[in-house]
Amino acid sequence: MTMKKIISFDLDGTLVHGKYGNMVWNHGIPQEYSRKYGMPFKEAEQLIRHQYEEVGEANIKWYHIEYWLKRFDLPVSAKTLLDRFESYIEVFPDTKEVLGALKNTYTLIVASNAAQIFVQKELSYANLTSYFTHIISATSDYCMVKKEIRFYEKLCDTLSISPYEIVHVGDHHIFDFETPSQLGIDAYHFVPDHKDSSNQSHTDNGKTIHCLSDLLNIL
Repeated sequence: MTMKKIISFDLDGTLVHGKYGNMVWNHGIPQEYSRKYGMPFKEAEQLIRHQYEEVGEANIKWYHIEYWLKRFDLPVSAKTLLDRFESYIEVFPDTKEVLGALKNTYTLIVASNAAQIFVQKELSYANLTSYFTHIISATSDYCMVKKEIRFYEKLCDTLSISPYEIVHVGDHHIFDFETPSQLGIDAYHFVPDHKDSSNQSHTDNGKTIHCLSDLLNIL
């Protein structure tokens, strides 16, 4: 069995709660649209969500907030929006404890689909940056989405390791579990206790975890 050297973590929904991104994308941008175009917020919210869905999460444009601000011609900067909702950045209860324990044995990295402007903001605000040697945004740094196996191939090249030397943990069943598993990466699907995991529990072959501290018993 190949010794594991690196543990890779997704960010939103894995290390930190997803509500920060939800507030920026699904409240902040519709709010700005509503103000500019004199549209009721609910109508603006529905319109914006429809536009997001048209592009889809498999498209790199979906992750770049500057693209959307320009597309909707909104008079606000990305930084202003991210700063406005920073109080919604919330670390999962066991994140720091687990990272602190794992850091003694493994090299820890972040591998996220979120653009670097989000990743850096969240890690900095949550005081998590120092745990990681590499902070990689698939969409900003590699110009691709984690759905593609070549993302994980490039990640291994960047780290100068084989897929069998890395563990990846994340909450997206395709991006964080199925895709890296196809390359031979030891991947774990993170489904927090408050989410229903019944649809995946029988197909993940015991590779579903419900709290990050489960890793301490597995690795």
